[in-house]
Parts: sequence; structure tokens; C-alpha cells
Amino acid sequence: MQSFRVKLVLYFALLALVPAVVVFRTFQTVTTRGETRSVDARLQAGLRAARATYDVRVSRADQTARDLAASDLLQRALRARDRAAVEGLVRNDVNLFVQATGFAVGRTPALSHRTAAVADGGRRLGTVTASIPFDDELLARLRSGLAPVDELVILARGRVVTGPYRGMAVAAPRPRPDRLVVGGLEFRALAAAPVPETPDIDIVALTPEHAIQQTIRDSEQRLVLILALSLLGFGIVTYLLGRSVIGSLRRLTEGANALAQGDLRQRVDVRGGDEFSRVGESFNRMAAELQQRVAELEDERRRLRETTARFGEALQATHDPDSLARVIVETAVEATGASGGLIVDRGQERARSGAFDTRLETIAFPLRAGVIDFGSLVLSAPAFELEQLQTATSLAANAVIALENARLHRIVERQALVDPLTELANRRVLEETLHAELARAVRFGGDVCLVITDLDGFKEVNDRWGHPSGDIVLRAFGHLLRETVREIDLAGRWGGEEFAVIMPGTDSAGGANLAERARAALEELEIRSTDGDPIRVTASFGVASFANGESIEEIVAAADDALYRAKRAGKNRVVCAPEPVAG
Repeated sequence: MQSFRVKLVLYFALLALVPAVVVFRTFQTVTTRGETRSVDARLQAGLRAARATYDVRVSRADQTARDLAASDLLQRALRARDRAAVEGLVRNDVNLFVQATGFAVGRTPALSHRTAAVADGGRRLGTVTASIPFDDELLARLRSGLAPVDELVILARGRVVTGPYRGMAVAAPRPRPDRLVVGGLEFRALAAAPVPETPDIDIVALTPEHAIQQTIRDSEQRLVLILALSLLGFGIVTYLLGRSVIGSLRRLTEGANALAQGDLRQRVDVRGGDEFSRVGESFNRMAAELQQRVAELEDERRRLRETTARFGEALQATHDPDSLARVIVETAVEATGASGGLIVDRGQERARSGAFDTRLETIAFPLRAGVIDFGSLVLSAPAFELEQLQTATSLAANAVIALENARLHRIVERQALVDPLTELANRRVLEETLHAELARAVRFGGDVCLVITDLDGFKEVNDRWGHPSGDIVLRAFGHLLRETVREIDLAGRWGGEEFAVIMPGTDSAGGANLAERARAALEELEIRSTDGDPIRVTASFGVASFANGESIEEIVAAADDALYRAKRAGKNRVVCAPEPVAG
């Protein structure tokens, strides 16, 4: 999106889009509520009509039952217990049921019915029951006030007895509009008020939820189309308006590009007196100021390069941290023009230069290399400019490199990694490697084997042939170990005439095999003393594996114990530490 016109259109479109989204969301809410209320009102009206029709049917059934109960013909037939006469009276109405002592005539009463007592002078002869059958004819009359998309069902004790989905169990609806699932479909449902005489009967009006949602979606699609057309028209108008400012912006862009390429003599042609003209005048003044400042900056940059170069040479030439700290603070004060500075490490002052004054503006530059903290370089001055801060930041970065080099140099000087006599790893390296291999085995599984060996009777070698010859023996044994172990194994001098081999991925059996090869090779090796006399030496080996312990102390103790048992058993042999017994 490099075109200003396109950006302008998008910016203004965004400004129009937010209100449009708000309008859409508001309309969506209003439409949803309006459609729901419309459906609820339609269902309520239909239910009122259905309830009125049902009440008429109930009243008619009640009147029919009372009229027949008051009939003289029925009373005489019941007194005479004339079943044939009773059957003749109810033959023309299948919804009537007469019951007396000893017999009953007619269809069994439906769920909804009305009953009247047949009495003769205070004596009860029987009862007459008129049923309101829940058939398709009644359902058609009851749903006459509903829309074609609506459904009407009659529930008896939570089960549909008339209407679609007959026989299905349905949760009793609430007296207000509610969501109801019938036959796996969602409906907006409303139940009529229950009839007091038949509280187990519910008349329920249903409207499919998908029909409601479809109506809402149709309204939303119409609104989306209207909003899209409005946004398109708004974008076109904005695009046309943006063309009027492109000419002025193009001139400013061309001048800025020339200035960026180093042509400080570039000026913008100023036309008219509008805001763009004033921007052009400001641009020309800026170009003139830049031309003057560049010359000043060249001199300052040259001086800074010389100072930084001297500083870098000084930092690289020394590994003394105290001398480095002094050079760092002195150079930082000189390069930035600060009144004073110091280096503080863990609350202690390491070096100071100039007149450091906490009443002036102070700024600190951390001297850190990863997790290593060398303290902070703190400078004070009446005020700091951006250029001074950038210079100090660059010097602090170089200082950190020099301090880290000095730290590493000290570490190298302090820790010798190789035994100078045998050119094997020293004990420190052996312990660190063993610790790392044990940690790896604990975390990822696998074997680690440690072999500790001791030259048998080495004191006698020194006593008989002298210490120089003893050194020859040590070097020869070290060379033998180096030639025997695998490439991934580490052999080293444990101390005195003791040596150790760390074998990753190897159990005690593998370690014992390697130890036996080294023992046999040493037994056959002919070593000459400084006088040329042959020296025959042997060695005892103790082998322990990861199973003997999960720490350096445990596995070393196990290997030492095995070595001690090899010595007691006659020397010149390999002994493995016993495996722990599983508990």
C-alpha cells in the first residue's frame, strides 16, 4: 500500500466501518429481539384462539353430559338396569360413556372429559361422561389461529397425544416462551394456561427455530448489502478527494528522496500559501540546517572514531579487570564530556574518574554479558544529549566484551584441563564429565560406567629406579589407556598412580571387558627405565556402573571399593562392584 490515495481511502473507510459495525450489531440485536417478540405474539394469539375453541368443546361436552344425566329415559333405564335401552341412548354419540352398578356402556372416556351424575330422588344411579377426543379434526380447529409455519401439539403427562411427533416424550413447557426440543428439532414453544379440570393436558404452540433464524439472516443480508454499497461510495469519494493533495506530496517526496541520497542542496518549489506550502518552506529550512550540521558532525565523528579506536585498543590489550574498569570510566567521561563517572559493582565502587556529582543528571549503563553482571557505568553531567547517550552506549558495549574476555582469560589460567605428565584429562575434567553423564542418564536413561585403576607396587618402582622412571611408567600407562578406550570414552589421571575411565552408554560388563584388555596389555608391556632396564608393572581395576549410584560420590565409592577388593584378592585383576538387590 504505497499509494497515499489508497491509504486515505482505507483510513476513512475504517472510520466509516466502525460505526457501520456498531449499526449492524445493533440492528442484529434489534432484529433478533423483534422477530422473537413477533413470533411470541403470534403464538400467544394463536393459543388464545385455540384455548377459546377448546373451552367451547369442553363446555359443550359438559352440557351434553348434564343433559343426558337429567333425561327421564336414562333414569328409567338405569332404574330398570336395562342395558339395551342405555345402549340405544348413547348409540348416536361415540364420545358418551354411561356407567352404573354392574355394567358400563359406551367408549372409555378420553383424557379430557366431563362427567355428570345420574340421580333419582337423592339416590345415585350412575354417571354420564362426555369426552373431548384429541383427534385431527379438533387439532385443525385449535390451530386455525396460527401461521402455516407453526405447529400445535397437545401433551398429556409430558407425551404428545395429538399433532406432529405423536407419542414422543417432551419436557413440560414453561408458561412463558421458551426453547423446546421435539424429535431432535429446536422450537420456540409457548403453552396455554392449563385447564383446572384437566391439569395434565397442555396445549403447546411451536415455531421452528430455523424459520426464526432464517428470517433474521434475510434481514441481516439486506442490511449488509446496504452497508457495503455505502462504504463503496464513501471510498470512491475519499479517493477522488485524495487526488487533490497528491501533487504537493509528490514534490515533497522528490525533495526528501534527494535529501536522503545526500544532495543537501535540494530545495522544494513552494507554490501558493496553503498548508503544503508552509510544509515546503519548513523543508527548505531543514535542508539548510542539515547542510550546516553535517559539516559539524563530520568533525565530531572523526574525533569520536579516534577516541573509540584508542579505547578498543586499550580494552583488548589488557586482561586485568581493575585496569579495565579504570580505562572504561576515564574514556567514557572523555568521550561524552560528562563531569564525572564511576563503575559500581554490587554496591561497591570499582573505579572513578572526574568530579562525579549525584546532584547533576545521572544515567547508568548496565555492563552485562548474558547472565554475567559486571556492574554499571554511571555518568553525571548537567544534561545529556542524544549523541552523548549513543556514544556512552557504544563504549559500554565494547567494555562488556573486554570485561568478558578478561573473565574468560582468568578462568583459562585458573583451570588447567589436561594433566601435564600423561596428557590425559585431569581430575576436575573427569568429575565434571562424570557429573554430566550421570545427569544425562538420570534424565534420559542409559548406562554410565566408571573404571578406576591403580598401578600395583608403584612405590617400589620409584624406590628402585627413581621418580623419573616412575614418570615414564605413568606416561606409558596413560598412553595405553588412551589407545584402549573408545572415542566416546574419557580417560584421565585421577591422582598419583590412579587413573579413571568414564564410559557413556556402557554397563559394568562392558567396563570390565575394557579393563581386562587394558590389564592384559599392561602386563605384556615392556617399559624401559631411564637406565634402559626393563620394568614390569601391573594394575588393578575397580568397575562400577550407573546402577551402583546416581551421584558422583556413590559411583566413585563403589568403584573404589571394587578396586580395594581387587588389591586384597592379589592385585593384577578386574573386580566389578556388586549390583544392588532390587527391593
